[in-house]
Amino acid sequence: MNPTRTNSRSSRTRRTGAPAFGSAAGSTRGSRFGSSSAPSRSGGPSRSGGYGRRPAAVQGEFALPKTITPALPAVEAFADLDMPGELLAALSTQGVSVPFPIQAATLPNSLAGRDVLGCGRTGSGKTLAFGLALLARTAGQRAEPRQPLALILVPTRELAQQVTEALTPYARALGLRTATVVGGMPIGRQASALRGGAEMVVATPGRLKDLIDRGDCRLNQVAITVLDEADQMADMGFMPQVTALLDQVRPEGQRMLFSATLDRNVDLLVRRYLTDPVVHSVDPSQGAVTTMEHHVLHVHGADKHATTTEIAARDGRVIMFLDTKHAVDRLTQDLLNSGVRAAALHGGKSQPQRTRTLAQFKTGHVTVLVATNVAARGIHVDNLDLVVNVDPPTDHKDYLHRGGRTARAGESGSVVTLVTPNQRRDMTRLMAAAGIVPQTTQVRSGEEALNRITGSQTPSGIPVTITAPVSERPKRSASSRGRRRPASAAQRMSLRQSAFDAAA
Repeated sequence: MNPTRTNSRSSRTRRTGAPAFGSAAGSTRGSRFGSSSAPSRSGGPSRSGGYGRRPAAVQGEFALPKTITPALPAVEAFADLDMPGELLAALSTQGVSVPFPIQAATLPNSLAGRDVLGCGRTGSGKTLAFGLALLARTAGQRAEPRQPLALILVPTRELAQQVTEALTPYARALGLRTATVVGGMPIGRQASALRGGAEMVVATPGRLKDLIDRGDCRLNQVAITVLDEADQMADMGFMPQVTALLDQVRPEGQRMLFSATLDRNVDLLVRRYLTDPVVHSVDPSQGAVTTMEHHVLHVHGADKHATTTEIAARDGRVIMFLDTKHAVDRLTQDLLNSGVRAAALHGGKSQPQRTRTLAQFKTGHVTVLVATNVAARGIHVDNLDLVVNVDPPTDHKDYLHRGGRTARAGESGSVVTLVTPNQRRDMTRLMAAAGIVPQTTQVRSGEEALNRITGSQTPSGIPVTITAPVSERPKRSASSRGRRRPASAAQRMSLRQSAFDAAA
């Protein structure tokens, strides 16, 4: 298979007159992370590490474009798709037998080279919906050094790692090389992977731009481009970087845009970069997941901390969302002091710390993940049945994405939001915007109603410490145990210069 388009792109035009994100039309979004305070190059938030409250989103429902060329019909099985045998065998090995609705609807078209605009709630199977088509159409090709053939742009490091993990078994089955390009990790190692040749690159915009500026990557051979969670890129102020990257890929190439929510923030991307796209929406961008319960728990401010602690002490894992990294750190320490195995996740943590924390949460070594919105997308944990908004979100999209960490892939789960009296009016408006009618209950710590809804219980009160896994150092061979080799003159000069710089 090759990436030649079935529909001609020779007439593709760039609407350069359209307002750019972060400028006139998007100033309410770009003002926090853009302009004088540009987005960080890590693919994450600004250097403060905060994923706290942000300005209100551009209001209004996204107007879906009309498809001119009729879409191909959906399929009932992966075997009905025109995919390499190795890919079908890998799906069987991974235990993936029946396509999810968004996969069944979009794959026939994306495999044929059509542009796709797909909207589906978190956990609905979007990654394989775009990933299988990208891999199948790239199969059999070999990338030149520094010139990938397919690109997946994502807003956060966590989502980049999850997409890579999800697609790696299938890429390996086809003999395709992958590279993950994100901030917070050694750029030299990523540059080396690109120089060695990688057919598929999963990247956050800032770090990819850095590598292009260094001359370690060129996008002129990219024939298939995917934007995953493009609305969050707009929310975080990354659209100028995204459009600059899209302008560098092959103009006749295929574009796919997938998201759990679509709003007017992505309208420019659709109008400017998608040609006669096949549009498919599994769920409306505003709506509830049928396997998910939504609870609003009215609490008194003085009792909120005790209520939160009892929920955290439940049997089973839970993600708790707060507005700021400082609040996350404070609650995490309080929970540890109370005997709850908790760990913090926010933009102020290094990438190795974030990766280790997620691994500990997924294995159950940590039972409570206390997080900012950095964890609202791109995190999949099997059998996670409870998400708690300790601080209610300010945006209905944030609510849907936070809640989307549970009830994934058809499983059931609950989303609980703690609401104090002064927050009730705003929460009512948010739920209406999300299209959700929650169950509302007045609760206090220690009450049966709180236990019935959340499984809460009294913590042990015995402080705990979360230890990092011990990594063994490689043993030195017998031949290396003798006297150290004398330092060279250049090394001695470097050491002296370092000491001088430190003293200065």
